[in-house]
Amino acid sequence: MRAHQVMTRNVVTVTPESTIADAATKMLQNHISGLPVVDDVGKLVGIVSEGDFLRRFEIGTQRRRPKWLQFLTGSGTKAADFVHERGRKIGEVMTPDPVTVSEETSLEQLVETMENKHVKRLPVVENGRLTGIVTRANLMRAVVDLARDIPDPTADDDHIRTRVTRVLMDADWRPAGLEVTVRKGIVHLYGLIIDERARQAAKVAAENVAGVKEVHDHLCFVDTWSGFYLESPEDRQKARTAS
Repeated sequence: MRAHQVMTRNVVTVTPESTIADAATKMLQNHISGLPVVDDVGKLVGIVSEGDFLRRFEIGTQRRRPKWLQFLTGSGTKAADFVHERGRKIGEVMTPDPVTVSEETSLEQLVETMENKHVKRLPVVENGRLTGIVTRANLMRAVVDLARDIPDPTADDDHIRTRVTRVLMDADWRPAGLEVTVRKGIVHLYGLIIDERARQAAKVAAENVAGVKEVHDHLCFVDTWSGFYLESPEDRQKARTAS
């Protein structure tokens, strides 16, 4: 998927001349945590977020740097802090030249950019003009949409067994002696694992195969040093209930 498939198109924006109060009001009314800043022709010139309102003179939270640090950073830093804490217009407190993406940026690239740049939103720009914005909420909605079960006309038990087996056998952590049985879409996994994390990975892999309704875990844990053998939690619980 690409940015244009998940982005918000009707973006709430402000201009550099907008007041701090106007921007904060827009954020509150629209339940958003950041606003792109555009000029009169729609060109993106900056971005303002909740973080820009944390250090403000009005609420007494302006930054107080130690004297020794003020000496090291110089008067310029102190002057910049003053503007950010007392500036009345968005152009004085916004982050200029924000990180942007294009409409064709892949979701993988979007996530990598968010993580590497430590940002929660990415303006989408084409030819310098703002066309949309991608936030973490947009990505969450994409996950919800794609995670919904999609009917598969070929998802009979034989096809499911073949697909589950293929997925697990391709994994580096695949269970030894893997055996998969399927009845009416219900999958049973058998085999040996030497790391408990492989148990959950195997179940998740099976659950992601189209047509699977349930996954039952019969994977046995074996300690490679001692030879200690332990049945799956599901089988142990079943044995306790039966006794």
